[in-house]
Amino acid sequence: VQLQASGGGLVQTGGSLRLSCAASGRTFSDYSMAWFRQAPGKEREFVATISRHGDYTYYTDSVKRRFTISRDNAKNTVSLQMNSLKSEDTAVYYCAAQKGVIIGTLTTQYDYWGQGTLVTVSS
Repeated sequence: VQLQASGGGLVQTGGSLRLSCAASGRTFSDYSMAWFRQAPGKEREFVATISRHGDYTYYTDSVKRRFTISRDNAKNTVSLQMNSLKSEDTAVYYCAAQKGVIIGTLTTQYDYWGQGTLVTVSS
């Protein structure tokens, strides 16, 4: 499956952004989807994941109640709504897909990756 992430940009502290990831090439609903992020000089880290049919989501603690992951299987897209952004949210955000049912928080659990979209939060 090919993934194309978009929606990044520059936003002030406390602002919002919505990231999108378009998938193509395979049956989208066969894949659990996730967002990861990588800040400068740091390792890629898990942000959020959503099950194949959208009935289960899981977030890293630092984004709970601020970020919302969702998917539209009819449009082959997964989104990440980010509210109340903080400077520590600055990173390149990647969407990822795995053909499985486990709730994956490790990069090694994902088979396909998008190219990344940069989110910069300024104070």
